[in-house]
Amino acid sequence: MPINPEAETPSSCPILLVGGGGHCKSCIDVIGQEGKFQIAGIVDLPEKRGLLVLGHPVIGCDEDLPNLLKSCPNVLITLGQIKSPVRRMKLFNDLQKMGAQFPVIQSPLAYISPYAQIADGTIIMHHALINAGATVGKNCIINTKALVEHDAVIEDHCHISTGAIINGGVRIGTGTFIGSNTVTKEYIEIGDNLVIGLGSKATHHIKNLQPLIFEL
Repeated sequence: MPINPEAETPSSCPILLVGGGGHCKSCIDVIGQEGKFQIAGIVDLPEKRGLLVLGHPVIGCDEDLPNLLKSCPNVLITLGQIKSPVRRMKLFNDLQKMGAQFPVIQSPLAYISPYAQIADGTIIMHHALINAGATVGKNCIINTKALVEHDAVIEDHCHISTGAIINGGVRIGTGTFIGSNTVTKEYIEIGDNLVIGLGSKATHHIKNLQPLIFEL
């Protein structure tokens, strides 16, 4: 079930970031501005161990996660999502089985209506707006200046990119990427596992693609 951001983990808790690329840098900035979590370290590729990302060390790779979670159960998946959500989805499912906890991360520069619901592991980035009655699922990225209007439903593992406008009553299916500055007509449905390119105008229902399979 979705949760309200007011019920997040208390301040000063450590959190692990999984993925050390460009999206990670944006997440670090949001976490720093929010001030509720201390970054314990970043998990990335084995060859990046010891490198710094905006001053935060890469402390391990995927194989180290079971041990790292023993001392730091809070996790944010900071791997980006454009072409495919498969890697983020697999990470979320694997981490969940390991007992990871997924707090909601919200920029203090964003606005989430008290009548909206945000689920585990989602990040709401700077100047995003989630309006009344909207629901955002698990492990989503609501990127900078994105707008999710009243009664819209963003299902799990979606990326609503920078400046995108999801108008009232729209439903976005699981794993779908909505490109920068895309605008959707109100009350349409966009299927699962789709990539809607930047600057698009979505005015009609868009059907699902074939289901994703967790094979990397």
